[in-house]
Amino acid sequence: MYREAADFIRKQLPQGMSPEIGLVLGSGLGTLADSMKDPIIVDYGSVPGFPQPTVEGHKGRFVIGDYEGKPVLVMQGRFHYYEGKEMEEVVLPIRVMRDLGIGTLILTNAAGGINTDFRPGDIMLITDHINLSGLNPLRGKNYDEFGPRFPDMSNAYDPGLRQITLDAAKQLGIPIRTGIYAMMQGPSYETPAEIRMLRTLGADAVGMSTVPEVLAAVHAQMRVLGISCITNMAAGILKKSLTHQEVMETANQAKDKFLQLINAVIAAL
Repeated sequence: MYREAADFIRKQLPQGMSPEIGLVLGSGLGTLADSMKDPIIVDYGSVPGFPQPTVEGHKGRFVIGDYEGKPVLVMQGRFHYYEGKEMEEVVLPIRVMRDLGIGTLILTNAAGGINTDFRPGDIMLITDHINLSGLNPLRGKNYDEFGPRFPDMSNAYDPGLRQITLDAAKQLGIPIRTGIYAMMQGPSYETPAEIRMLRTLGADAVGMSTVPEVLAAVHAQMRVLGISCITNMAAGILKKSLTHQEVMETANQAKDKFLQLINAVIAAL
């Protein structure tokens, strides 16, 4: 399935063009792809084997082109397990990217802040994760063409890419947090008790994506960078209800500095 999808996308590209960097845009962050020059648009629905995302803020298409002088493939929208997708579908785009020759993957997401020092609109560089989804996309037959049966996750979030991001943020004067991302299945937001548990376990932010993509990418020997936009404080920290609308609004407010940072990181790769 991934080979057929990769071949289809490859045929849409100009001769000689081969994306080197993959970029996955989370909820409310899809506008980052609008700054690409002469983009090639490939709707997910046209790609063999691809489902469509169903979540607001996820357009459901690839945007491929020149981004800061580099050939980049951008996903405007991802797939989530909570949408009813199987794990094979959630990580299908990652394996397609690897088959296309992409070696560096930048993952972004909208996340709830658990660390009480965080504020909505903060940018957090992911240093590690805690997988509390109970799921792993590598379960089942191993794909030897991608990687080993038991991949090492000691440095899942590439230290070199993290340093490039910290340097770029410093040069731009953009404050950046660092922390551990926890994944829950969703789609319900966490309870205050679950957030207290996550804080005890050492998590700084929580979301419903990213971790399966990281597992598939590391297995496929890709370099991974993860960046969260803290779009809300998690349940029980503030006396207010959580809504997806708040996530979208905060991501929209933070998109300018997010865009600046991503631009600088890609330019430095």
